Amino acid sequence: MHELGIVFYIIDGVKAAAQDNNVSRVEAVTVELGEVSGVVPDLLQDAWNWAIKREPIMDEATLFTEVQPALNQCDDCKETFSPTKFGKTCPACGSPNTHLIQGSGAIIKNIAAR
Repeated sequence: MHELGIVFYIIDGVKAAAQDNNVSRVEAVTVELGEVSGVVPDLLQDAWNWAIKREPIMDEATLFTEVQPALNQCDDCKETFSPTKFGKTCPACGSPNTHLIQGSGAIIKNIAAR
């Protein structure tokens, strides 16, 4: 379950941001998950609920997730399109020369603190 590793990464980032900003309590964290990141939101939430109990600064913090749509770009015609709808083939020109430009990561989008 790589979701636990992702949660530890998020917690480390949140703790660093809290320290840099003299925050004493984190109340909520919003994470943007790429549509094709492979992260399972329910498993991420379970890992979050387990891990935050070990972090006094955020032991009751709520995790919110938002989905970032996946987006491919064609190297030939520069069209952008949804790989979940069209696969790797550009729907505009039929080229297989495409690459993912967004939607594969997990990013801390917002930290609510007091």
